[in-house]
Formats: sequence, structure tokens, C-alpha cells
Amino acid sequence: MTTWREFATTAPLISAIFLRRHAAAKNLCLLATTRSDGYPRISPIEPRVFEDRLWLVGMPGTTKFKDLQRDPRFCLHTATVDTEVAEGDAKVWGTVTDVRDGALRARWLQSLFEETEIDFRDESFDTFFAADITGASAVEVRDGHMDVHIWKPGTAERTVRKH
Repeated sequence: MTTWREFATTAPLISAIFLRRHAAAKNLCLLATTRSDGYPRISPIEPRVFEDRLWLVGMPGTTKFKDLQRDPRFCLHTATVDTEVAEGDAKVWGTVTDVRDGALRARWLQSLFEETEIDFRDESFDTFFAADITGASAVEVRDGHMDVHIWKPGTAERTVRKH
């Protein structure tokens, strides 16, 4: 399992681009899951990095979380609004695990409240997904070329330049 900390250590450029774009979009990302009929589903989500893990948590009963219960594979893309991709663009993919640790959930919810003043501390969540990151990529456009940064567990981050 590759945690966010392990990913950020071995892919510092991609993780930095992801976090920069995540913050610029006010934490909004697009989550790709697989529907029960096999077609893809794209849904908005506000993932959080907490205690060295990437968390995909949200309103109970939504279809995106039902998708992940059935098929834990996902792709998470930073919300891009600039067709020039001047600020970069990133995505991570992998699988999720539903974490049932009540104390960890309580810490996560307390942290969410402290950072956003959104108070879900008394709510119960059907699922509480931690991400195991199995790959990532990012693009940056500058000086007349595009750099595509690629990472997989067990390998160094690498860059392919496109002109």
C-alpha cells in the first residue's frame, strides 16, 4: 500500500502539482469510478490529505461511494478550468480501503471542523475510504513545451518532454 507520504517522498514534483491545483480549486477534484453497468462515472469530491493518507470521504449514500464499495479502483483528477494548463494538472489513481477505525474517523472529523468550520463530528458515514495510490501523473506547460511527469510505485518519478 502506498500512502500519501510515501507517494510525496518518491514523486515530489507530481504531489506538489497535485496539492497546488487541489488548493487552487478550493479542494475540488473529479473522481472517476466504475458504475455497476461498467461505464465510467465522474463525480465532484473534496479529498483530504490527513495523517499521511489521502482520504475520499463524503456524504453518505452517494453513488460514487457505492461504486467504490463494489469496485475499489479510482482515478482522482485536479479540477482544471484553464485550457492552457498554465498552472499544471495532476491525477492520481489506485484503490480504496474502507477504514473502520472510530478514533481515526473522530480525529479526521475534528480536523475537518478546525480547518473548515464544517461540523460533521456527530454524523455517521457509511464509508471512510483511504487511498492506496498505484500511479500518478502531472503535466506542466512552459517555454513552448509540455512536460509529462509519471510515477508508479517502486520507480522514480520521470518526465517526458513533448514539443
